[in-house]
Amino acid sequence: MSSKPLNKQKTKITQLTVTRSSRLMEFLIQELKGKSRTTIKSLLAHRQVSVGTHIITQFDYPLEPNQSITIIWGAIAEQTRYRGVRILFEDPYLIVIDKEAGMLSIATAKEKLLTTYSILSGHVKKENPSNRIFVLHRLDRDTSGVMMFAKSEEVQEVMQNAWQEAVVRRSYIAVVEGRVEKDADTIHSFLKENKMLFMYSTKVPGEGDEAITHYKVLKRSEEFSLLEVELETGRKNQIRVHMKELGHPVAGDKKYGSKLNPLRRTCLHANILAFKHPITGEELSFETPAPHRFLGLFH
Repeated sequence: MSSKPLNKQKTKITQLTVTRSSRLMEFLIQELKGKSRTTIKSLLAHRQVSVGTHIITQFDYPLEPNQSITIIWGAIAEQTRYRGVRILFEDPYLIVIDKEAGMLSIATAKEKLLTTYSILSGHVKKENPSNRIFVLHRLDRDTSGVMMFAKSEEVQEVMQNAWQEAVVRRSYIAVVEGRVEKDADTIHSFLKENKMLFMYSTKVPGEGDEAITHYKVLKRSEEFSLLEVELETGRKNQIRVHMKELGHPVAGDKKYGSKLNPLRRTCLHANILAFKHPITGEELSFETPAPHRFLGLFH
């Protein structure tokens, strides 16, 4: 098996062809003679290795004969981008993305075409027309940030059946109305949905699903507060309902009591998602920064 540079520019590209089933790290160690394990790990971490058309960072990614491996030397490979969606991680089992505000997670009666789900469905079908993706959780249309999908029903079932144990951390950045006086606190209640699809909070055990939200204040002004919010449970609209209960609704969230809309969107961003991989057991963590426009409200 041989490697060959594809161009003579400063960025050297090497292509390899897989001849037998193996794992990506094992394959690269065997083929890249003279390269240390640390160097190869760095190539993967810096998104410089692709299998077929997909950038792969997973060291134990399974390889099959006739697959093409591309290595970019001296340059970090571009992350795959679509309108409203940026792919952060992909392996045979999961896709993790950064979703922009304004993008629906899945289709509705009014919007069937341009959704996160439809974009990623098209993405996986480029490799194989029979490929599909499966919903694991959702972000509201105006909420931006990290979310993930499964690439098979089996993985979807494993993740959803053990969601509380599998998801290690879910953190959000929120701009809320008013000056939150406590530096940090926990909100504990029970959430229930009424016939109008409006979630409400009650302190009566058994009246709904238990919901626990932790927050700490990052910045304050007289008009707004910037919070880091950690979900201990993941109920529908949990942060939005709990911020309303706190008396400081999420800015731009008219449904749950906001009267101000400084950025013409709900000011909520899912910045950290950490979870145990359903197949490998490895703990993975993905983080995207708070939108600059959020921070701009505190200058």
